[in-house]
Amino acid sequence: MNLFLVLSAKRLKSSFFIILAMFFAIGVFYAENKNIQVFFPIDPGPSAIYSVDTEKKQVALTFDISWGEERTGPILDVLEQKGLKKATFFLSSPWAESHPDLVKRIVDMGFEIGSHGHRHDNYSQYNEEQIRTQIGKADHILTEVTGKKPKLIRFPNGDFDKRVLRIANEMGYKTIQWDTDSLDWMNPGKEKIVNRVLKRTHPGDIILMHASDSCRQTHEALPVIIDSLRKQGYEFVTVSELIAGSEVKMKAVD
Repeated sequence: MNLFLVLSAKRLKSSFFIILAMFFAIGVFYAENKNIQVFFPIDPGPSAIYSVDTEKKQVALTFDISWGEERTGPILDVLEQKGLKKATFFLSSPWAESHPDLVKRIVDMGFEIGSHGHRHDNYSQYNEEQIRTQIGKADHILTEVTGKKPKLIRFPNGDFDKRVLRIANEMGYKTIQWDTDSLDWMNPGKEKIVNRVLKRTHPGDIILMHASDSCRQTHEALPVIIDSLRKQGYEFVTVSELIAGSEVKMKAVD
């Protein structure tokens, strides 16, 4: 009886290690220890960049533009008045095609241009051919309008899945998200936009703002944000400068 128990225990122990090895082999192992969760993905693939891990007090100020012609000018005026020469604009290609003068001003001011896609839809709802078509159309238009092929993309609504990330990567793009969302698109008031950004900004941060007509308070909050971050010792850089040679912070994609 004792021998039977010993043999059974050995079999159980052997089975445990076999199962554990299988979990590592397929890349799915989950553990909890004091609320620390560890997950080894099967195939992580390309990821979206949210911020970088750095001790340098550098941040990237980014603006998405999808429609309208009334808000972009005042925002560019603020950046010019503040002498801010480093920012990244993610442009929807139909908007860029319809507003070449504003695009030219952004380019002439030395700001970085990224793609915001073609149609303003959730690309995760498209099939792979449609995803490639949307990225490709935007790529072609933005290259023609700006004279330079974009290398960064931020998808409409910040929406993507693993397929979208993979296809963007295959087409030569880095997918850029953000760590601090100003929520300026909600028009909550100048003070709330300012307080939200200043409360959340950290070294290596990517800050999301908008220059579309639906965002009516961004140009009012922007001067205070720029002045306050400068007083805290922050330097403004482009997204490409921020991520160059730095350890980027990414988030898992389901």
